[in-house]
Amino acid sequence: MAENYDVIIIGSGPGGYVTAVRSAQLGFKTAIVEREHLGGICLNWGCIPTKALLRSAEIMHYSDHLKDYGLKIDGKVSVDTAAVVDRSRKVSLRLNGGVAFLMKKNKVDVIWGEARLSKAASGDKPGEIVVSNSSKKPMEPQPPAPKGLKGEGTYTAKHIILATGARPRALPGIEPDGKLIWTYFEAMVPKEMPKSLLVMGSGAIGIEFASFYRTMGAEVTVVELLPAVMPVEDAEVSKFAQKQFEKQGMKIILEAKVTKVEKGANSVTAHVEMKDGKVEKITADRMISAVGVQGNIENLGLEALGVKTERGCVVVDGYGNTNVPGIYAIGDVAGPPMLAHKAEHEGVVCVEKIANFPGVHATDKLKIPGCTYCNPQVASVGLTEAKAKAEGKDIRVGRFQFAANGKAIALGEDQGFVKTIFDKKTGQLLGAHMVGAEVTELIQGFVVAMNLETTEEELMHTIFPHPTLSEMMKESVLDAYGRALNA
Repeated sequence: MAENYDVIIIGSGPGGYVTAVRSAQLGFKTAIVEREHLGGICLNWGCIPTKALLRSAEIMHYSDHLKDYGLKIDGKVSVDTAAVVDRSRKVSLRLNGGVAFLMKKNKVDVIWGEARLSKAASGDKPGEIVVSNSSKKPMEPQPPAPKGLKGEGTYTAKHIILATGARPRALPGIEPDGKLIWTYFEAMVPKEMPKSLLVMGSGAIGIEFASFYRTMGAEVTVVELLPAVMPVEDAEVSKFAQKQFEKQGMKIILEAKVTKVEKGANSVTAHVEMKDGKVEKITADRMISAVGVQGNIENLGLEALGVKTERGCVVVDGYGNTNVPGIYAIGDVAGPPMLAHKAEHEGVVCVEKIANFPGVHATDKLKIPGCTYCNPQVASVGLTEAKAKAEGKDIRVGRFQFAANGKAIALGEDQGFVKTIFDKKTGQLLGAHMVGAEVTELIQGFVVAMNLETTEEELMHTIFPHPTLSEMMKESVLDAYGRALNA
């Protein structure tokens, strides 16, 4: 006989496990199904381990600039690739254990295996999933599956939430092979540092790895199809970041595409078609394919149940509802922006809506911050200047440079700026865009302001501590209204 739950979540990434915790808090009998590793891609092969790698790169960067801080060290600092990778994997292992602890603490059953929907909920009858042994071949090194978990069988629940995430997109004829052409999986666990690297795609994943490997000493070339690096960012931020990358020795080729790849014994030669149609051959030790990700919607039984999908993702409303009652989707599988914090928020909104929890609001994608942890860091929320103008808004734009901030100068991090965009008529903060040191930590201040519908006047009357990088946020607001004090 099938075991019954109130809520079953398929996938234990950031969206899945957070949803499971909140579901249990709301009093639902909850289970989560996982086929590979608790914490999903983000914790094991994405957000967290990449930040560990980038931290090593940051330390390497500072060691190369010790004289700028009046320090010196005898001898040259070198990279121990195995140790860098080992540290990154240990960080993931620690957090993986933390997810297992949270499931146990909140009495969430973990079902180990691969789930397929067999029935949707109908009337008083719950939906049904069948769990089989996973066909997924896990990459190493990674945490082992916890012991003593539930496995193969049939399970039922009135509410089934898909949180199956996404995987790297592959271009026909340029498919990653794990040796010469990498996805972010292989890029996180190199056996040795390549002397040269070609990165295809300049979104967050591509640029973070380009930044990491360049800092570690590799000659890096980035090929981007669109006219700007990090094309979703504000144009000013994109241009500034590109100049900084190029100062670091990174080669950026825009409005170009890789049309063919020739593999050697230990190198690849990419045929890169330029804007004018000419083809340039670029040879590198390794190549990273970072041309986006696609939702994991296959083999879930969605077609048979009539669940609507579009462009490789499940179609949902602001509460995670699909077109089939009792089936929901959150996170990457529910479409862009494909960010861990978006998945977590969507999961909480979804299960609180199921519970009729008071005050729950649909997810507002305009208020989801984006962060890229390259050097320099990039962070943003809301409308870009171009988007605001395209929507016909009458705007005020403020800017403030890192070079005019005392804390930035003291840190030796005086390159970057903060940009804010306001509705001229109402004073509403429409967007904020930042590039420079620690902006991924600063952006949340603007996210809170937007969520509270704060006006420019309220921001101007907010006291920011001195000396901090955060003072630039207020100065940018003041600048939008011709009142900047330190510029």
